[in-house]
Amino acid sequence: MINPSELVLNSDGSIYHLKLHPEQLADEVILVGDPGRVSLISSYFDSIDHKVENREFITHTGEFNGKGISVLATGIGTDNIDIVLNELDALVNVDLEKREIKDQKRSLKLLRIGTCGSIQKDVLADQIVLSSHAVGLDGLLNYYDWKAEQEENEILNSFLSHCNWPDNINTPYLVAGSNAQIERFSSIEGVNKGITLTAPGFYGPQGRSIRLKAALANQNEMFADFHHKGHRLVNYEMETSALYGLSRLLGHDAATLCLVVANRTANSFSKNYPQAMKKLVEAVLERL
Repeated sequence: MINPSELVLNSDGSIYHLKLHPEQLADEVILVGDPGRVSLISSYFDSIDHKVENREFITHTGEFNGKGISVLATGIGTDNIDIVLNELDALVNVDLEKREIKDQKRSLKLLRIGTCGSIQKDVLADQIVLSSHAVGLDGLLNYYDWKAEQEENEILNSFLSHCNWPDNINTPYLVAGSNAQIERFSSIEGVNKGITLTAPGFYGPQGRSIRLKAALANQNEMFADFHHKGHRLVNYEMETSALYGLSRLLGHDAATLCLVVANRTANSFSKNYPQAMKKLVEAVLERL
């Protein structure tokens, strides 16, 4: 039995933060950072069966072309992904009434649709990035018992050596996404596949400076110059490393598609971000 202090439920039996019951979640889950993006995506559904809201976590579950889909707002950051992934898994793989792990496990298909900043000159604003891997600048996965694959270690060690990574900054980790889920969305027109940098903040951790000086000199240029056996760093965002790592540990398939809203190298910004996001959503739903 899982203790109430570890598996926290609300008085109605729903999972603590997401406030969902198991029957309110589909196996196909779209994750978004912006709560406003939930209603954009669910507006395409043929029907919406459940609308649940608690704090920044908003979930709509319904049907699209006969398939059950949930779209869930996670808010910003890997700390929120830690909450979302653990609670989604509990909804499908734990008997909440008995507080026992089920013998038969369900695997969710998770797709994050987000926004990002490109660090490559050829990956322009309004283009799309599909994350093959994520470099976790956040440190979250280091709090779990996990082991990187050989290729992941090779890419990470090459990255750390390239950057001469300083001892006074949290050591990054690197994790790959689900091959099956990545392949599923590789055919989207104009998609750029590459390694995503998941930062624990929007300013200093992504090399921005307003009044505070960033610790890593020429950070964006250094990251953009990294290459290893055909892999390169393409973009910044704030969730994918935790999504990929926790999904693997829990037995779920995850991929991330991000719309480039800013090119940090060319200092350009999206000309019509809402329209570009709508086009990306439609491309994803076609493949579901």
